Amino acid sequence: MRILGLGTDIVEISRVSDMIERHAESFTERIYSSYEIEYCSSKKNASQHYAGRWAAKEAVMKAFGTGFIKGIHWNEIEVISQQSGQPEIRLSGETSTFAQQRGIDQILLSISHGKDYATATAIVCSG
Repeated sequence: MRILGLGTDIVEISRVSDMIERHAESFTERIYSSYEIEYCSSKKNASQHYAGRWAAKEAVMKAFGTGFIKGIHWNEIEVISQQSGQPEIRLSGETSTFAQQRGIDQILLSISHGKDYATATAIVCSG
């Protein structure tokens, strides 16, 4: 396995919560997949989970080495949960094509959140 990039992000949970309250579905549907919306909405503290996924998406974009550019779509970087609860990244659409063209075939992810902040680290790998 060859590491191609590393990204990390931290976000205030209140910032994500405020954006959800102000923009409701127009925000969540632009940023999150239907799976993520269902998952986060089912949790006691949904804002923590939305913020964790926001941080994960930002971390992945940073690990790509591009940040947010045309062709990378927020809702095409999806955080799913393995049976163990471990988060995993699933790419789709143009974002998946972007990763394939750069030889990215694995993304390692860690997410954590506390009372006020959520953070995530992503490592993109080849081979």
